[in-house]
Amino acid sequence: MKRTYVYLNGEFVEKKRDEKGRYHYLFPEFKPYKSMIDGRTITSREQHRRHLKANNCIEVGNEDPLKHGPKGKPQNQRLDVLRHQLANMTHREANQVLAKLRDDLRFTRNPTGNR
Repeated sequence: MKRTYVYLNGEFVEKKRDEKGRYHYLFPEFKPYKSMIDGRTITSREQHRRHLKANNCIEVGNEDPLKHGPKGKPQNQRLDVLRHQLANMTHREANQVLAKLRDDLRFTRNPTGNR
């Protein structure tokens, strides 16, 4: 069985599993925050979940990328449109698009290479 370690209090410690082989994870204490949507103070995880749902929002990083795309539309529709556009593009047009993207990227980076 593969062993997994975590960095805890300055040292690596082996992660413990339960009887069924699952890892346990304890969520850190919830810190209240001020909502950027309406300015209310959110004080609990449950209130946070209700607030997101009531305002038709999703938590970035926890969304399913195949389920949610722009404005909640399934991403597959967007991919189909992009595939159709690329399929109808000539080799010359594709090279022009790539050259423009390279130029845009070259001129938006700072000298250290970071954005």
